[in-house]
Amino acid sequence: MTTYSSIGGYGFAVPPKVRENSYFTEKTGVSEEWIVSRTGISARRVLENGQTGSDLAKDAALMALEDCGRGATEVTHILYATCTPDSMCPSTACALAHKLGIKGVMAVDVNAACSGFINCLELADGLAARDPLACVLLVAAESLFHRCNVEDVSTAVLFGDGAGAVVVEGRQAAATAHRLPKADLVDVLLGSDGSQGNLLLMDGGFASLPYKLGEPVGPEYFIRMNGGLVFKNAVRRLAESCAEILKRNGYGVEQVDLFVPHQANLRIIEAVGSRLGIEKEKVFLNVHKYGNTSAASVPIALGEALREGRIREGMLVLVSTFGGGLTWGSALLKF
Repeated sequence: MTTYSSIGGYGFAVPPKVRENSYFTEKTGVSEEWIVSRTGISARRVLENGQTGSDLAKDAALMALEDCGRGATEVTHILYATCTPDSMCPSTACALAHKLGIKGVMAVDVNAACSGFINCLELADGLAARDPLACVLLVAAESLFHRCNVEDVSTAVLFGDGAGAVVVEGRQAAATAHRLPKADLVDVLLGSDGSQGNLLLMDGGFASLPYKLGEPVGPEYFIRMNGGLVFKNAVRRLAESCAEILKRNGYGVEQVDLFVPHQANLRIIEAVGSRLGIEKEKVFLNVHKYGNTSAASVPIALGEALREGRIREGMLVLVSTFGGGLTWGSALLKF
């Protein structure tokens, strides 16, 4: 595959407020052990009232730009992956651009739910193919916790808030410095199946379920999920996607140095790793600390893995994700 772009900067941000499993024990009566056994999640981070996803996005973006020695004025495009925007209009990408002091560049939101980051990698690579001097700021940020119905313990315990960012550079882009290893974007593989969109949705207040002035907010405003079918689809699609992208690039699973999956649920991650035959020590996990941060999950994990020394130069890293839509995707990064 032709390599059009590389990732030269990595950043992430999570709110300081921690919501531990004891919160749900008090609200619903389920035990902390019940939550951990089914999800692997012990805590998640939660935005304070008045904070927005773009606040986290700004912090993650500044970290990523600093990491590759770039200033905000060098950014040529902004891609913002989210299914929980600050507002429907203006786009949160434009809000982020304003917070960073950036004007006059393309700034657009992309909604592919939990698969948003990898979808944006594909778009950023296309922009870099068109303009080898491109400096694409790719940010994924979510404020999911306040779209969870605490009475629905099957979803409320899963989600947290956070943001991750990377700087995707064209082949001729010349960053002044890189504190962490650069990664060539080897390949991206994406898929979707809209016929199963009703398995994971959040549609209240939009065109399919509009509200009228003065109406109370109903359960359709919050995340709703058929957990059993989502689990089955996630495991199958993730495993198939990973196997296919490795095969079409001539790699065997044994050549993967680190697998960075979407941090949705420990049971899903373990099932996918088992199907692929990836050794447990090659799987990066932080779901226990942050829960499912949707589109932000993979870039947060990449940023942590790099700063913990789990990713080094010369390594082949496989990332993969699955989300509402249904959507899924994988990418190969060569450091």
